[in-house]
Amino acid sequence: MKAVVKTNFVFPKQKSLYVGKVRDVYNIDDRYLAMVVSDRISAFDVVLPKGIPYKGQVLNQIASKFLDATADILPNWKIATPDPMVTVGLKCEGFKVEMIVRGYLAGSAWREYKAGARTLCGVPLPEGMVENQKFPTPIITPTTKADEGHDENISRDEIISTGLVSRDDYEQLEHYALALFERGSKMAAEKGLILVDTKYEFGNRDGKIYLIDEIHTPDSSRYFYADGYEERLARGEHQRQLSKEFVREWLMDNGFQGREGQQVPEMTDAIVSSITDRYIELYEHITGEKFVKADDCADIERRIETNVSACLAKL
Repeated sequence: MKAVVKTNFVFPKQKSLYVGKVRDVYNIDDRYLAMVVSDRISAFDVVLPKGIPYKGQVLNQIASKFLDATADILPNWKIATPDPMVTVGLKCEGFKVEMIVRGYLAGSAWREYKAGARTLCGVPLPEGMVENQKFPTPIITPTTKADEGHDENISRDEIISTGLVSRDDYEQLEHYALALFERGSKMAAEKGLILVDTKYEFGNRDGKIYLIDEIHTPDSSRYFYADGYEERLARGEHQRQLSKEFVREWLMDNGFQGREGQQVPEMTDAIVSSITDRYIELYEHITGEKFVKADDCADIERRIETNVSACLAKL
């Protein structure tokens, strides 16, 4: 199995290339984007030294399915998925915030709550909650959208008062984020899952708001298995979950949380293979479909370039 950790294509009318933690985004004539979802994996805002075979395909295909399944809520950037690892879509001007929607007290929110915080991004949190408990209603805890380094928590009032997003636009983003979370929660429940929390990114194109980037993938979302949730909660046990959290937990167990001076633990072939298996498991549970591995050809990059070029020629 080969992992695609770097691309450097030159497509017709290409204007620029943005390399993110996981995605390589090609700007085509300032009108379209070709987003290659690589097999790179990041945690604690650090790209780990080895790629995970098929991870890019898993993320791209999950996002594609959920973009199609939510297109009635608001328009999204997707035009086509010409390759298992690529989505081609409209270029939008991204809002400088990420909309984090939380239905349950988990992850970083729980860590802050456990440390004594009773507000998160300006949102008051009820007293007496326990880890993984459901909020009375989902909450939105936005972050800044950092081009480099860490995203930072920010409140609704700070976003509006600083002009990061206008009041009208921000209220619309809140409406869309909650509607998407409700849809995602219903779809998860149909698969025996609980959508715990997730992030959404939005952009503007010609005065209209679009959903951009990924949606409801295990990299952007946390899922619990519904079966046994209440019993585990009552006993104070860890929930069985589907998310990238297992990678973070492996790193933390081996002394790495992205802090200065810490070293990423060795990623053996067995570790890499086990992460691939977990991502495929995530795909099959989240979509309810069997994962079909893309052709394990000798030159995956050439396959991607051929497929994307053919797609762009039709636009």
